[in-house]
Amino acid sequence: MLIQEIILENFMSYEYARVPFKPGVNVVCGPNGSGKSSMLIGISVALGQSYTERSRKLSDLIRWGKDQARVTLVLDNAPRNGRRPVPRIRKDQIFLTRGLRRDGKYWFELDNRAATKSRVVRLLSKLGVDPENILIIMHQNMVEQFTVLSPEDKLRTVEAAVGFESYRQNVLRAQRKLSRTLSQEESVGKLLESAEQTLAYWREQYDRYQQKKQLRMKRRFLERELAWAEAARRERTVSDLKKQMQKKRNEVSRIEDETKNTDSQLEKVEASLKQVKEEQKGLFQELIRIEHERARHESSVSLANQVLEEIDYWAETQETETRANLNRMQQLETTLQEIVNPVDVRGQLSDIKRTYKDLESAWTQRFALKSESLKKSTEDSSRNLEEMKIQISDLQAKRNNLDLEIDSIYGKVVDHKINLALLQYRKRVLVDSLSRLERELQISLSDLDEVEKKAGETGPKIAVIKNIEEILDEMRVTDGHLAALADVSEDIERMYESYSKLYLDLKEKARLAADNREKALGEVKERMRAWRTVIKNLLDHVNPRYQGILSQAQAIGEVRLFNETDIEEAGLQILVGFKGAKPVPLDAYTQSGGERSTATISFLLALQQRVRSQFRAVDEYDIHLDPRSRELIANMIVSTVGGKEQFLAITPSQLTFTEKDVHIITVQNVEGTSLIKEVV
Repeated sequence: MLIQEIILENFMSYEYARVPFKPGVNVVCGPNGSGKSSMLIGISVALGQSYTERSRKLSDLIRWGKDQARVTLVLDNAPRNGRRPVPRIRKDQIFLTRGLRRDGKYWFELDNRAATKSRVVRLLSKLGVDPENILIIMHQNMVEQFTVLSPEDKLRTVEAAVGFESYRQNVLRAQRKLSRTLSQEESVGKLLESAEQTLAYWREQYDRYQQKKQLRMKRRFLERELAWAEAARRERTVSDLKKQMQKKRNEVSRIEDETKNTDSQLEKVEASLKQVKEEQKGLFQELIRIEHERARHESSVSLANQVLEEIDYWAETQETETRANLNRMQQLETTLQEIVNPVDVRGQLSDIKRTYKDLESAWTQRFALKSESLKKSTEDSSRNLEEMKIQISDLQAKRNNLDLEIDSIYGKVVDHKINLALLQYRKRVLVDSLSRLERELQISLSDLDEVEKKAGETGPKIAVIKNIEEILDEMRVTDGHLAALADVSEDIERMYESYSKLYLDLKEKARLAADNREKALGEVKERMRAWRTVIKNLLDHVNPRYQGILSQAQAIGEVRLFNETDIEEAGLQILVGFKGAKPVPLDAYTQSGGERSTATISFLLALQQRVRSQFRAVDEYDIHLDPRSRELIANMIVSTVGGKEQFLAITPSQLTFTEKDVHIITVQNVEGTSLIKEVV
């Protein structure tokens, strides 16, 4: 950034002034109190400084009697090598204004338009301008202030001036990141340890909860097993009933088959009985006929025997009577012979005897014939009777056999009928039993359906290998274990899961923290390496120039880095030795004021080419210098600053420059107003 002009309005001792600047060296000179430093303060205020060494409040910088002041910087934005310093603004000049008011209100304007301070800061940052950096704008007494800065502050100031702040910031960010990571790791470690202890407690409780949960699952499984065991029992009952019914149906079927077989056998036996009865009836009729015949023959024989007896009796009687008659006749004959003529009576008696004898012979013959006939008839009848007896005996035997056969058949009929009755009874019993079993089956099926529905509510069907009593015993044991775990809450799982998740999260965070620590350590090392590299490269560039500039003032020195392993403790030592003395660190006590100014300006000029800002300013740098050193330093400034840079040197001394390209501006204060004049 090059300043073409500064316009001061009611600012400090300036009522209105336009101060032109040129590239290269610009020297502002004039007596003390003329307003030289006010010009540099105006530049600093316009560039965004909040307070200056002259005043803590910007409103105090407003010219006495005025309500507001303005400081405007005309910045050069002409293209260089085809590119503008601020490409976004396509004009050769940029007007940066800062206004001040008595009421304490301040504002920025950019090209006559209101702008925020942050926008201005961003713009100046791109141009490498930091009005707060002592190496860019060195106000009055800042030469001495730089001397008394600690090595650490010197290093930071140099880093800011040359644009190496980012390296330090990178290191510091990496260290802060490492610190945060270490802190986080430590914090996570403590939390992890605490969480681990807490988790151990909840893990124990969780194990009990898991045990309870498993017992509950077992209890539910046992309930399910019991339900399905009951269903299985009902199924077995149904199956047994079906088997019984099937068995009884088979038995009924067998009884029906047996009944049919018995009916068939009974029909056959009854047919056989009928046939035997028919045969018995025929035999009986034959027996009756033979008995009748026998009776008739027996009657004939009896009658014949009776007749024969009667004949025999009659014959015997007749014979007796005949003999008696003959005897009486003989007696009569005897009597008659005595009484009558025997010849007639004898003749008559002889005739009667003959007649009796003829009758006797006739009756005898007749009875003999009759008797023979009867005997023959009786013998025939007796033979017939014997035959009939034999026939009757045979018939009786047959009858007896038939009776026996009938009895046997009757026995079979009775047996068959009894068997039929038994079969029918058994069938009725079986049918009744089947009806009862059918009812029981319907009830069992209904119960089974209800039990299966209830069992289905407990879960899918399972194969049950234990009986109900065993399941109930196991359920009682499980209930006992559950009662012992009654104090285990349902929240334990949530707490355990929460702490487990927390523990795992913390463990993961610990791992990530360890990884981040390693990464942060690596990043710190890498950033430190980069920082040390650029700083050493810078010092490698600055040291020869610093030593060369000091040699013109007959001095020696060195710029070195120390504590380079710790960026917070790292510092920049500026060593200098005058008049053959050994180089010692530059501080406020060892060297004289002139020596401090010479060493400081020498270092500033050695750093000149590496400072980012094209604009640099130093106020009263030569206040402690003798005339010779003042001329020497002035010429070193001119010889060091190139044409692409802009250096503003403010001095109360009258200097003579050997170079012709120095832009000299004089300032005088006339009646309280600063006036400027260019020396051509």
